[in-house]
Amino acid sequence: MQTNTLNTSAAKRATVYFDGDIHQALRLKAAASGQSMSELVNRAVSLTLLEDAEDISAHRARSAEESLDFADVVVSLQQRGKL
Repeated sequence: MQTNTLNTSAAKRATVYFDGDIHQALRLKAAASGQSMSELVNRAVSLTLLEDAEDISAHRARSAEESLDFADVVVSLQQRGKL
């Protein structure tokens, strides 16, 4: 039984080219999981975009922090005998 969590009324069609081995693995995973290849790809892309959103939020949260100059950090390490 195949679960259909993809909202087909809002879905857009795209052509995606996969390496042959990746395509075969995706087909096998889809068959084994009862999900469509589209559902698996949509989930993978969503997870990647979620990671991007988390990175952006973290960057914005830290944007007010003081920046350190790389050269100053290296010189300081050398002066303290760390290098």
